[in-house]
Amino acid sequence: MVAEAAPTDLNRNADRAFLGHPRGLAYLAFMEAFERFSFYGMQALLVLYMTSQLLHVGHVEHVAGFAAFRSGLERVFGHMSPQAMSSEIFGLYAGFCSFTPVFGGMIGDLLLGQKRAVLLGGAMMAAGHFLMAFEAPFLLALALLICGCGLLKGNISAQVGNLYRGADRRRTDAFQLFYMAANVGVFTAPLICGTLGEVVGWHWGFGAAGVGMLISLGIYLAGYRQLPPDTRPAAGERRPEQARLSAKDVPTLAAMGVLLVVVALFWIANGDVLNAYMIWAKTHLDRQIGPLTLPVTWLQSASAIVGICMAPVLIGLWTRQARRGREPSALGKMAIGCGLAVAAYALLALGAAVTGPDARVPLVWALGFHLIVQTAYLFVYPIGMALFSRAAPPAINSLMIGIYFLSVFAGSLLVGWVGQFYERLSAPEYWLLHCAAAGVAGLIILVLWRPLSRALMVKQV
Repeated sequence: MVAEAAPTDLNRNADRAFLGHPRGLAYLAFMEAFERFSFYGMQALLVLYMTSQLLHVGHVEHVAGFAAFRSGLERVFGHMSPQAMSSEIFGLYAGFCSFTPVFGGMIGDLLLGQKRAVLLGGAMMAAGHFLMAFEAPFLLALALLICGCGLLKGNISAQVGNLYRGADRRRTDAFQLFYMAANVGVFTAPLICGTLGEVVGWHWGFGAAGVGMLISLGIYLAGYRQLPPDTRPAAGERRPEQARLSAKDVPTLAAMGVLLVVVALFWIANGDVLNAYMIWAKTHLDRQIGPLTLPVTWLQSASAIVGICMAPVLIGLWTRQARRGREPSALGKMAIGCGLAVAAYALLALGAAVTGPDARVPLVWALGFHLIVQTAYLFVYPIGMALFSRAAPPAINSLMIGIYFLSVFAGSLLVGWVGQFYERLSAPEYWLLHCAAAGVAGLIILVLWRPLSRALMVKQV
């Protein structure tokens, strides 16, 4: 007769049921994969759709409320070409998708709880994707996607962090696995949504993104009981003293504010891959492979492949380094990532300069760019997310995860603004602007290394 496992053994097995992590991570990761499929499937098509069809005569006048929307933008930025208008719309959309998680985190922390906030946000995003299949509700569709993303993003990321206690170093690896799963969705999105949009019809691509969001919600519901409990206090319940903010949290919050600036500057380099870079690749990149001309959206799959392949490599590297006491700190990883972003855009600028303005840049330059810039992303974005999850005061953990997205909000607004210079500068000059932004981000970390390290009070995350 086999003896039953002790409760402690059962708990230990449950805590390591998915690649050494809690089972709930599997459901969160696979939900994120399909959510990112829908999100990036739509976003890979957005700028191309606007510049190729929506913003031109015969289509733009069908968009409800667009005349007033255009008037408001042009009061701020002056008259804009379809390319400049598309860049600004992309920047506003991407930016507000990263701004609304601040409020989504507050709603998850104080009102709905993280789980119900994710469900409501996912439903709104699904509706937004399906409305993108029509021209008239274009602005309404973007608004639903922005609000739904706000409810979903911060709360699902907070649940990943809440699977772990204290200084459990698996938290960083969990975020890497989480974003590796997301990259599976990012990889398949251009191949399915992008191909349908570019080859069959734009609205078919947007509809496929909606289907992906429905699958994402189904996975979340299937694993609902495996997820960490909400941190929202019960009605009338007061938070314990140790979970309240105090004066001791001020240095930590200030240091986290500096990191927001760093990630915002880095995001100028990361975010443009879906903006002006797509237009440049369509007209200046040699995408011919034998008889096949690669769809522009497939370039986004190149970045995703790097993310899928490099994430486990980096996890293994950092795990081995940790055993020897040589793992770089979170700040060190982020500084390395900023340096890699500088190198990526320097390579792109060099390729454009060597080829010249009248010839198409060989595809190998773009593939090298995607390899480096996506590796840079893995050194910066998930590491910063894990650092925020670890260092944020317990009373406002979901809120601080939401505030982390403010860096992407600011960076995305800058991406939209910088994209307006695409038609005014040469390609090498335009890409060197991105080198400068990432370089300044890295310098901020290096100059403020000691005070940031003291305030965050964590060497490894």
